[in-house]
Amino acid sequence: MLMLTGEYEHTIDDKNRLFISNKLRSQIDCEQYGSNFYLAMGSNGIYCLYPEKYFQQIALAGAPGMGAPDESVAFERMSFALASKVELDRQGRLLINEKLRKRANLGTTLTLVGVRDHIEVWNTDDWEHYLEDNLNQFHAQLAQARQVQLQKQGRDMDF
Repeated sequence: MLMLTGEYEHTIDDKNRLFISNKLRSQIDCEQYGSNFYLAMGSNGIYCLYPEKYFQQIALAGAPGMGAPDESVAFERMSFALASKVELDRQGRLLINEKLRKRANLGTTLTLVGVRDHIEVWNTDDWEHYLEDNLNQFHAQLAQARQVQLQKQGRDMDF
């Protein structure tokens, strides 16, 4: 199971290469998921890095609950058109082309965020704003999740 975590700030170099830290890469079992990535548009407009074998599984599964055939075709068209296979060089860098940088509003300072099964690529300023806007909600959700877990543990201990 993939369990990608953490946030890592990096700078795109003058050749449009982005370093993917060893701390983040080491969280991926290369035998199970592959050593390369697919860079794909996420549901919130943020570009995401998926380990190659994992991306292939979810891309081929398609979108659940698609009604009309036209919706399915549009989903498939966008999913594959806005994704590309990227390979890391020996230093752990990947090339991000200029078109993609514009589309995703990526500056030169980026934050990579581990989000369970993928890595999100954020413009650092946008990530900081997102944190400011959502941190209070996260604290409330975390407290609620912890309370539910504690109640469940209490029920499991009852005989």
